[in-house]
Amino acid sequence: MSEKVFVSVFRSSKKDDTFIFVRRGQDWEELPDALKDIFGQPVHSMDLVLTPERKLARTTGKQVLKALEDRGFYLQMPEEQDSYVVEFRKKLERHKQ
Repeated sequence: MSEKVFVSVFRSSKKDDTFIFVRRGQDWEELPDALKDIFGQPVHSMDLVLTPERKLARTTGKQVLKALEDRGFYLQMPEEQDSYVVEFRKKLERHKQ
């Protein structure tokens, strides 16, 4: 894994709070067709120099760089709202009683 990689971040035009990290200048056509279909038209968000030590909002530079090395991209999906799901299930259980 390289120490520093210049990365471009794109947001999805179809899915809220969904981003893809790729090497800067990477051809969009190199990504899997299924991913492109689900992701929609990429909207450029930012470019950054990524190192393994860099901390990001929901991940680390190390995880992104590993995914870039293995798959050629890193997909960041919205955080699951576990507490919402748990609370919803509790409400359902109370409603059944």
